[in-house]
Amino acid sequence: MSTISKSDVAYVAGLAQLDLDEAATARLVGEMNSILGYMEKLNELDTDAVEPMMHAMALTNVFRDDEVKPSLPRELALRGAPLHDDEYFLVPKILDTEGGGA
Repeated sequence: MSTISKSDVAYVAGLAQLDLDEAATARLVGEMNSILGYMEKLNELDTDAVEPMMHAMALTNVFRDDEVKPSLPRELALRGAPLHDDEYFLVPKILDTEGGGA
């Protein structure tokens, strides 16, 4: 079994842009080695008869069926809008489409 060293933890911490003190580094060495030990134990199991799966439990869709319902009348929808022209919501322009960008 391969083990995690302090230099391994320091390398990963550097990739994650973390500044770990000596105590945190030592704690992570122990935790990561514990995880590797658990993975080694899992590798000992015979999984040939186990179907690959995404989740340990079967998932079912909990969404309701789509139902056509009357929509909100335009006047009522526009009533709460800070700006409108009696037909559309009016919002500030945020994109410069005439400048040739994007």
